[in-house]
Order: sequence, then structure tokens, then C-alpha cells
Amino acid sequence: MNQPAPVIEIRDLHKSYGSLEVLKGVDITAKRGDVVSLIGSSGSGKSTLLRCCNLLEDSQKGDILFKGEPVRWKTHGSDRHPADTKQVMRIRTNLSMVFQQFNLWAHMTILENVMEAPVTVLGRDKKEVEEKARGYLHKVGIGDKTEAYPAELSGGQQQRAAIARALCMEPEALLFDEPTSALDPELEQEVVKVIKDLASEGRTMLIVTHDMKMAADVSDHVVFLHQGLIEEEGAPERLFGSPSSERLRGFLSSTMPA
Repeated sequence: MNQPAPVIEIRDLHKSYGSLEVLKGVDITAKRGDVVSLIGSSGSGKSTLLRCCNLLEDSQKGDILFKGEPVRWKTHGSDRHPADTKQVMRIRTNLSMVFQQFNLWAHMTILENVMEAPVTVLGRDKKEVEEKARGYLHKVGIGDKTEAYPAELSGGQQQRAAIARALCMEPEALLFDEPTSALDPELEQEVVKVIKDLASEGRTMLIVTHDMKMAADVSDHVVFLHQGLIEEEGAPERLFGSPSSERLRGFLSSTMPA
């Protein structure tokens, strides 16, 4: 019996900004239900990798496949761009991204924020979307905040609303870019709990995080990036328990609590 194609597959990805080479040939695979965490120092290429995966950034070389379907490119000299805007839209709507900054619309209620994309981008029925949106807001623990505006919520509540908004697109995978780094430790734990709950449901996720404990708790696979390359990767028990790379040992000693 043939195995289904991975939800996300990245092969030999290269990304530069002018003469600055940020990704130097990276391979990442996330099968259905996999939680893959990307860790590493600031500037190692983690967030750039996530943005390239979601086609928010153009890469110069390598393949990006979504459920076995490769992104089609057109090239201009050393630059390339996706060739099919419909393909880009389809992939983006199936890879919902949760950013470090919550990016909620200030003039909309929390319920309206969560409903906006499924109604306007996907053209789904407003009544059905509202029912789902209320369900997702309950799921992330802020079902009582539907009529509130973003400014009336704490940072942790705003980030949970952003997660509900991502879920309401009913994507194939969730991409988290440092989802807790803008939060105080107490509020951070609210969001970590939601991510752990999503992981336990078997959702496919790529997570860029500075929170090593969360990465150890929720991940099936951890990737340590260093200067645009994968320095070490594997199961969290091995990477956090007995890392083989000197660089990873040094990174963990500076980030893990004593």
C-alpha cells in the first residue's frame, strides 16, 4: 500500500538576501500528524525557512512540495518566483501561519477576526463559518471573548485568538513562528497549553520556537539550525538528552533552565 505524500517537503532549499546567504541547502519533511520544531540561535534561518515554506518569501534554489505537489517556479536571472498564483493561494490557505505578533484587525471583534479569511478568501457561508469560529474560540479557551476587541485582551488571549483564526481556515498544517516569544512567562503558558492540545490531536505542525521545554514536550522531530544549515536533527529525547553536536550542546546549555 502506497504511503501518502508528506504534507510538507522541502528539499535543498537556498535563500539569500543579496550577498547574505540565510539558508544554504535545507531539507525538512512533515508527514501528516507530525510536529516538527525548528530551534537555533537568532539568525540561524528558522523564521526564513517557515516563510519560504508558506511562499511568503521567494527562495533561489530547491524544491517545496505540498502533499506531493511541487511549487512551480519561473526564473529571472538568479531570482525566481512562483509561476502559478492559484497554486500559491491554495497552498497558503492550507498552511495557516501564526505569527509572533498577533496581527489581529484592531477595528474588528475577536469573532469577526476569526471569521474574516474563511468568508472573504475562501467564500464560505457566513453562518457556517460563525458556528465554526465560535467552536474554535471555545477550543482555545476564549469562547467568552467573541464580542471583545483585540485591545481589550491580554497578549496571551490575543495569541490564542490568532490560533483560532488559523484553525478556522481548516488547514492541512499549522505553521507557528515564535508564537510565545512576545509574551510574559505567565501568558506564554496559556499559549503553550493550546499548542500541546493541538499536538495531542495529531495536527501537522511546523513550529519555530525558543521554548526548548515546549519543543521537547510536543515534537515528534526536532531540527537544530546553525548558520543556515541543519547541524543536527532527530527525536526530541535524543537531541535534548544526548546531543552529538558540540554546537547543539552549547546552544542547549545557554537556553535550557538549569
